[in-house]
Amino acid sequence: MLDLVSARGAITRAEAEAAKAEPVPTARRPGPMLAAHAAEAAMRARPGQTRVVTTLDARLQTSLEQLARENATRIGPRISAALLVVDNATGEVRAHVGAADYLSEERAGAIDMTGATRSPGSALKPFIYALAFENGVAHPETTLDDRPARYGAWAPENFDMTFQGQVTARRALQLSLNVPAVELLALVGPAQFLSRLRNAGADVSLGKDAAPGLAVALGGVGISLRDLTRLYVGLARGGQAPTLRELADEPEGPLSRPVADAVAAWYVADSLRGAPPPANAVGGRIAFKTGTSYGYRDAFAIGFDRRFTIAVWFGRADNGAVPGLVARQVAAPVLFDAFARTIALLGGALEATARPMGALDAANAAALPPPLRHVRRDAPKTVAATAIAPLKIAFPPDGARVDLGLAGRGADIEATLALKAQGGAPPLTWLVNGAPLGAPLARRTANWKADGAGFARISVMDASGASDSVTVRLE
Repeated sequence: MLDLVSARGAITRAEAEAAKAEPVPTARRPGPMLAAHAAEAAMRARPGQTRVVTTLDARLQTSLEQLARENATRIGPRISAALLVVDNATGEVRAHVGAADYLSEERAGAIDMTGATRSPGSALKPFIYALAFENGVAHPETTLDDRPARYGAWAPENFDMTFQGQVTARRALQLSLNVPAVELLALVGPAQFLSRLRNAGADVSLGKDAAPGLAVALGGVGISLRDLTRLYVGLARGGQAPTLRELADEPEGPLSRPVADAVAAWYVADSLRGAPPPANAVGGRIAFKTGTSYGYRDAFAIGFDRRFTIAVWFGRADNGAVPGLVARQVAAPVLFDAFARTIALLGGALEATARPMGALDAANAAALPPPLRHVRRDAPKTVAATAIAPLKIAFPPDGARVDLGLAGRGADIEATLALKAQGGAPPLTWLVNGAPLGAPLARRTANWKADGAGFARISVMDASGASDSVTVRLE
């Protein structure tokens, strides 16, 4: 049998001879179950291949699967967990834990929770601050008010139901205060904020027919752990979010997409390094943020240093509430444990992200230029946006039925659809059904080779993060 397997190329001749020299087993041993979800995804991506090489590190994967399983069991029944470890320099995934126990029916272990859409709680707040820093609305030492505020019928409150009074933007982010985050989102604009996240490659979803609102600041959107991890890798890389890769032979994806400029990304990273650590950790070593979703359904903790970004999630796969599932108490300790294991197994030491040129030093608000000492309510929502017409898809119009001669033809027939935009700040990035059509373009036109009849969602995003989308039917 070994000779047959070797002859068909599944193993080498040397491996076959080594196997023949092994003693015959006398007892059944459990089969390998390492990185089950990643293995499934790899085989779907490379159907028919007998050998697929991933970017995962086996020792780290084994250690983190055990960490996830032990903590999910400790938290309670039906709890699942997910973890991702990413090499910031390459975007390669070093560990992919999709569930606490792949074989557990009670914990729905077959579901890969790294790709499930969940509410991130406060985990998106760093990107609100990044956009505010980038647009000149605030600086980490800018003074903000954390006191009762009302936006129409809605009055946001902090998690502990208290208010801190006057705080710096740095401290407000470190303490994850809700009221300052909502105020900054109101100033930069929720639609602009969501456009920036989507332009960075994250699939951020709102409820059906829902318009972007201020509740986005507190987790009123859906996003997967994988996309959330990608955004944080962007912060670690000076504001450029890469495509995450798990296959060793996978070609590099599209160019990294901006989630913030370099200075704003560093301001956020430097602030998050000062966030109060959980009881099992020492502060000041990694930049990290937690997020607890409404109703205690999700607990997120994401952290990064210069080399690695690690994301952790706990919750139920059926989206059921879990009383007491607070991210700071549940997910944050596991995040720091995962970082310690990653450094121990992959080598090196924890390092801060590099400080970029242009970062403004200030020990307090008094040391800032006068316009930045208090939050700037007169700052423009986009840089130099006053001279730019709004971005809009001119063709095809929303809801159009476009006859490309596809009806009745084979599925392998392609036809070209011309795309045209108006306004916006080039370069423009075109997407069809969420997939980018190549690199950003300086011109406002593009061509898409349609691969069949049916509905298509066409989107365009400009350099400032503004976007527009239409849905058309191809015939």
